[in-house]
Amino acid sequence: MARRALSTAGGGEIGIGSEIINSFSLLEILHANQFEGEVFDQKLIEQTEENFYRGAPPNWLNFYISEQAESNGTGTSFIKRDGYETLKKQISQRGKGLGTSAIELFHQQGCGGTTLTMQMLWDLRKTFRCAVLTGSTSDIVKVAKEVVHLFTAGNRDSNTVLLLINDDFLSYNLQDSIMEEIAEQEIAIDMPVVILLNCVRVSDVVMSKKEQASTEQLKGKASKRIILKRSLSDTEEEQLVKKKEELSRRFGDRCKQFHGFNILQTNFSQDYIQDVCAVFKKAKRANKPLKAQLAAFLSLLNAYVPGSYLQESQCLDFLQHDNPVYGNCSIEHYMNPFGHLIVTFHQDINDERKVSMAHPLIAQCCTELLAIAGVTRSDTARNFLTNFCRDQPPPCLLGFVKDLLTKREMKKEGTSITEQKELFSRLILDITKKEGTIQSASILKVASKKFDQNPFFPQALARFCSKEQNNFDEAEKWAKTAIKRDPQNSYVADTLGQVHKNNLIYLKDKKVPTKPRKILQLAKKAINAFEEEKRLAENEHWNEKKGDGKTKVLRALNTRGQFGYLEVCNLLYDHLVGLDEIWKKLLTKNESLGIVLRFLGDTKLFGFDSLIKSLRDKVEKNFEFFDTFLTYSTSNKKNDDASYVSKKAAECYKKYIGDSAPDDKLKQTLHKLRQKLAVTSAGVLSCINRCTSADAENIATWWEEVYRSKDLPTEAFSNYIFAKIMLTNMEGILSSSDNQSDFRQKMSLATEMKPEFHMLKLLVFWPTDDEDKQDTDLHQLIKNVQHSYEQEFKTLFQDRYLLPLFFFGKGEGLNRFVHRRTVEIWWTQDALKDANTNWKNENIFKDTVVQEKLLKVEGVVRNYKLYATFRETETEIHANRRDSLWKSGKVSFYLGFTINGPLAFSIQRTTTEGPPRKLLGASGNETESSEWTKLEPEVTIMDEVYTYSLHCEKGLYECSLSALRWVCEGRVSFSYRFRSWDEHVNKPVCINHIPAGPLMDITVTAGKMEEVHLPHWFCIDKNVSRSDAFVVLHVDADGDFVEQVSEVTPSHVKLNKPVFSPKGAMILKKLGFKVKIFFDVLIYMRIRTKLMLHVYPMTRDPALQQAVETEEKDNGFRRIRKPSPTKPLRRNSDVSLSADTDGATIRPDNRTLTCTWSTQNFFEVEIDKSESEFSLILKDKQKGTMENVVWSCTILTDDIETKNINNEEARVSPPPVQTNVATAGGKHFVDRHRTALIERVNEISPILDSLLDKQLISQDKYDYIRNKIVFPTSRDQMREIVDMMRLEKQSKDTLYEILKERETLRYLMSDLEGSK
Repeated sequence: MARRALSTAGGGEIGIGSEIINSFSLLEILHANQFEGEVFDQKLIEQTEENFYRGAPPNWLNFYISEQAESNGTGTSFIKRDGYETLKKQISQRGKGLGTSAIELFHQQGCGGTTLTMQMLWDLRKTFRCAVLTGSTSDIVKVAKEVVHLFTAGNRDSNTVLLLINDDFLSYNLQDSIMEEIAEQEIAIDMPVVILLNCVRVSDVVMSKKEQASTEQLKGKASKRIILKRSLSDTEEEQLVKKKEELSRRFGDRCKQFHGFNILQTNFSQDYIQDVCAVFKKAKRANKPLKAQLAAFLSLLNAYVPGSYLQESQCLDFLQHDNPVYGNCSIEHYMNPFGHLIVTFHQDINDERKVSMAHPLIAQCCTELLAIAGVTRSDTARNFLTNFCRDQPPPCLLGFVKDLLTKREMKKEGTSITEQKELFSRLILDITKKEGTIQSASILKVASKKFDQNPFFPQALARFCSKEQNNFDEAEKWAKTAIKRDPQNSYVADTLGQVHKNNLIYLKDKKVPTKPRKILQLAKKAINAFEEEKRLAENEHWNEKKGDGKTKVLRALNTRGQFGYLEVCNLLYDHLVGLDEIWKKLLTKNESLGIVLRFLGDTKLFGFDSLIKSLRDKVEKNFEFFDTFLTYSTSNKKNDDASYVSKKAAECYKKYIGDSAPDDKLKQTLHKLRQKLAVTSAGVLSCINRCTSADAENIATWWEEVYRSKDLPTEAFSNYIFAKIMLTNMEGILSSSDNQSDFRQKMSLATEMKPEFHMLKLLVFWPTDDEDKQDTDLHQLIKNVQHSYEQEFKTLFQDRYLLPLFFFGKGEGLNRFVHRRTVEIWWTQDALKDANTNWKNENIFKDTVVQEKLLKVEGVVRNYKLYATFRETETEIHANRRDSLWKSGKVSFYLGFTINGPLAFSIQRTTTEGPPRKLLGASGNETESSEWTKLEPEVTIMDEVYTYSLHCEKGLYECSLSALRWVCEGRVSFSYRFRSWDEHVNKPVCINHIPAGPLMDITVTAGKMEEVHLPHWFCIDKNVSRSDAFVVLHVDADGDFVEQVSEVTPSHVKLNKPVFSPKGAMILKKLGFKVKIFFDVLIYMRIRTKLMLHVYPMTRDPALQQAVETEEKDNGFRRIRKPSPTKPLRRNSDVSLSADTDGATIRPDNRTLTCTWSTQNFFEVEIDKSESEFSLILKDKQKGTMENVVWSCTILTDDIETKNINNEEARVSPPPVQTNVATAGGKHFVDRHRTALIERVNEISPILDSLLDKQLISQDKYDYIRNKIVFPTSRDQMREIVDMMRLEKQSKDTLYEILKERETLRYLMSDLEGSK
C-alpha cells in the first residue's frame, strides 16, 4: 500500500506519516492517493457494489471501484444528480478567495444527497484536502485546531481543506474559531483555509421552508444553497436508464433487488415501492414470526429516524429465539421473504455490521401496510422497546429511540411553515392521530420505565398528559420523575412549570368555575417551578463559562424560567381580575391585601400575601431583563422567536404597572415612562419599535424632567440623550437645543458607570471628518465600554450575537446617529414590516439606499486585526465578520455600535492604484502600468469570429489591444474573444446591474492564472471603488451567475484564482450616487447626393464597436477617425450634437449615453455642401450653459471625398489616359486587382509608413488602421487601405508605386501585372 498523501496547492501530493494521520480524532481524512496501490478481493468489490445499489450508504471504496471501472472501460461512473455541477462551481468560486466559506446543501432522506457530497469530495481529493467531520461538534475549538492542522500539514505545502459537515448551526461558529486559530498561530495565508460543505438532511416540512427561502432571495442573486429533492430531471432520468442497462448486463436478475437504485431510477415511483413491499399486505397481528416482527421494527425505526439502524448481532440474537440452529447464513437469508427489503453493511471496517431497510420510502410504505393489516405503530413500538431495550442497550440505539419518541420537527400550519416545533415527535403525533392518546401515552410510559435513568421520556410523557389528555395530576407526577432523574437540568425542570401553567390555561379556556384560592395555588406552584428553573439555568450558564470559555459550543442561556414566570403572572391577572375588578388594585399595588380580603371575605387568602406582594416587582424585573436581553442581543439560532417573547412580556408588564399615578411628581414622570416601556436605557432604545413620534417626543421631555431633577443625574441624562436621538430617527420635533455641548461637559471618565453610559459617550466623542485633530482617547473610551460590558453583561450575552444599536449617518450632531431600525426601514421600504434582519450576513448593506445614507469609515487591516484610522491615529475595533480580515491593506466599512463598543460592518478593500489612465480600446481609465509587461496578441479569424491569442512565462502582463491583465506563476497560454452583452443583460441574474466593461470569452489552454484583471470603463472615485459596487458576470451553459470581485482599481476589477467562462465586469444600477463613464465618439461618412454622417457617442465596448463598424461598412459608410473625449460623462446623460456649418440637419435632438447594447444610438447629420472644414460639438444637456461642451472635433476637407455630387462644375476633370501598367486596359491596377491585393498582401506596417510619409493619410488614419480591435487581420487593414486609396486616381497611383517598391511583393506584383 502506498504511503498516505495529501494534495498540495500546486497540484502535487505530499506524503504524510502515521504521526500526522493519527493526530486527527474528529476528522476522517480522504487522502489524495486513497486505495492507490491496494489490491482488493473481487468478491469484496462485487459485494460492496451490490450493497450500495441495494440501498446501503456509500463508502469511499464505492467511488474507487466506480472510478476504476470507468478508467478501464468496464463500467461508467456514478450518476451525478443535477446539483453536482452547481455544487462544483460554487466550490470552485470559493476556492479563489481567502479565509473560510461555507456552502449549504439541503436534501431529503433517500434522494442521494450524501452520495453526491461524498462523490464531490472524492472527485476533488487531488485538488483540496478533503475530510469529513465525524467526531463530536461540542468541542469546536478542537475541531478548528484539526482543520488548521490539516491545512498546514506538510509545512510549506499547505492546501485548502474541503470539509464535509452535517450541522446547520455549526458553520458560523466554526469559521470564527478557525480564524482565531490562524491568527493565534500567526499563519500567513494566500488561499482559502477551509470550504465547509454543509450537507444537511431535512424533513419534508423543513425542505419546503428552505425552498421558500431560496425563492425569496434578492432578484438577480444566484442562490447559495443547493436543494436536492425526491424528483428527477429529464436528463437525470435518461442517464439512469442507461445506467440500469449497464447494471442489468453485469448483475443480471440481481438488479431486481437493487431497490436503492431502482427507486431513484423510477423517479421515486410509489407503484414500484408498493409492489416491492407487497409481502407486508399479508401480515397478521397475532402469531407473527420473529423475522416478520424484526422487519416491522426496522421499518418503524427507519421510517421515523433518518440514518437509523440495528446492529447485526442484536438482530441475530432476536431471531435465534425462534430457531437457535441458525448457522452462518446471512441476515438477508434469515429474513426471507423480507430479506430483499433489508441491507447489511459496514460503515467502518472496524465496526460491527449494521442492518436497515433498503430505503426510507420502503420503510414508510411497510409501516403503513402493517398498520392497514392490523399491526399498529403502537404495537410495533411497544414490542420493539420490550425486545430490544433490555438491560443496557448500546448508546446508538438509545439515541435512535430518543429521536423516535421525543424529537420534534418544524410545524406546518396550512400551506405555511412556522418557526415553531411540533409538541411531540412524528411517531407520537401519528399514533395519536390514528390510534388515540391512550396508545401514545402507553408507549411513552414503556420507554420511561425501560430507560429508568433517562429524564427525557418522562418529560415527554408529562407534556403529553398535560397538553393532550388534560390529566394534570399524572403530568405532575411524570414531570417530577424527570426532575428526579436529572435534578440539575434546567430544561427538564421547565416541564413542571409548564404543566401547572397549562392547567391555568385549561381552566381559563374551558371557563371552569374556579375559586381565587385554587388559582393562586396553581400559580404559586408554577412560579416556584419556574424560579427553580431560572436558578438552575444560571448555574448551568456559569459553569459553562468557567475556564477559557473556548472549549465548546456554549449552550444558550435558558430563559424559559423568566418567560414562564411572566406567562403565569399574565394568566393569574386575567383569572383574578376576571372574577372581580378589585384584584386589579391589589396586583398593581394600589391596595393592600387586607382591604381586598375584607371586601372578598376569604381570610384564607392571607397565605398568599408574600406571593402577591412580590408579583409586580418581579414582573417588572423579568420584563426589564427581556427588554435588555432582546434589545442588545439575539440568538445565534435561526428559530429564535424574540418578537413573540417581547410582545408577551410587554403585555404582562403593562397590566401590573397599572393606570394609577403616584402623588410625587418625579414618581409620576417615572410612571409615565413605565407605561411607555421606556424607564430603562433598553426601553428608550426600543421605543422606535413600539411608539409614535408623539410618544417619542413625550419620552424625551419626561427624561429631561427626570434629568433636571438631579436625583438620577447620570442615568437620566444618558436616557434623555438616547430619547432625543430616537426622536431624530423617528422624524419627531426637536427642541431648540440639541444639548450636545452640555452633554460633552457633563460626561465624566468614570469607569464604574453602566455600559450604556460609556457607549453613548463613545458615540458622541467619535471624531468627525471636519475635526482637525482627535481630542479624546478613543482607545480608552472603547476600553471603558468593554470593561463595563464585561462586568454587567458578558456572562449573559457571551453565547449570543450582539445587535448593532447605532450606525454613523451623514448628518451632524445627534442627527448623525442612525438607529438600526431606521436602517431596516430604509432596506424594506416599509416601516410596518418586521425586517428580521440577519446582521451577521451583512446583506442589508448591499442595498443602495442604505449605502447612500450611511457614512463609511476608513481603516486598515494588519495581521488579521482591523484598525479605524483618523488622521495619523489608528484605533483597533472588532469586525462583524472576521472572515473579512484575511487580507491586509486599506479598507472602508460602516461603523456600528453594540453594547460592547464599535463593530465594523461590510468591510471592503479600497483601491491602492494611481490616477485613471486611458486604456486601449476597451476601457477609459488610466493607472500606472509600468509593472505590467505589454504583449501584442496573435489574431486569427474563422467564420468571421476574431480570436486573440497570447503566450507568456511567469509575470504580470497586459494585453496591448484590450487592456486585459493577468498574473501567472508559470507558463500560460490562452485566447479570448469579445462577446455581445445583448443576450445577457435582461436575464434575472443581471437585473440589478449594467455592463461596466467588455464581455470577454477567455479560454486557458496551458497553465493557470493566479489573478485576472478585467478592464472596465467607469471613472473611479472613493465611492465607486467599493468592491461591492461591482460584480463579474459568468456566462455558463447551466445558467448565468454573478460573482463578487476581489478588488476594484481605477481601470480594472480583480478576480483571484479565476475559473474561466465568458465573463465581464458589471456595476450596480442603483448606487445612491452619480457615476461617470469614459466613452468614445465614432464618426462614419458616406457621400451620395449629400454628405451623410453617423455620429455615435458610445461606451468603449470592443464587441459593440465591431458590430457598428460592420453595419456601417455594409451600408457603404467609412469611418472618420477623430480623438475620443478625454473626460468622463455621467451615465444616462442626455447629449446633443451640433455642427457649425450652414445647411446641416441633425436628427434626433438628443441621445442618452447608456451602457446598453445598441447599434442604433447615433446622430444622423445631413449636409448639403462640404467644400470647407466644419466642427462637430457634443454637449451635456444636464449641465449649465457655461461648461456644457464635452467633446468637439473638426472635420477637415481631407476627411471627406473631393468628389461633390451636388456641384458638377467643381468636379475634377478626369486625367488623361496613361499608357502605363497601372492603367492598362482602361482600368487601374488597384481597381483591377482589389481582391487579390486584399487577400495576398500581409505586410501592412511598411505600406502605412509610406502612405504617412507621402502625406496621403494623416496620423489619425494611420493609428486608426493599426487598431486591431477595429481591423483584427491584415486583410481587414488592406481592405481599408485599398478602398481609401481608390477614391482618387493620384492616390491609386501612389499606392501602386509603393507596392512596386516593396521587394517582398516583387513576385506578387509581377504575377498580377502579367494577368488579364
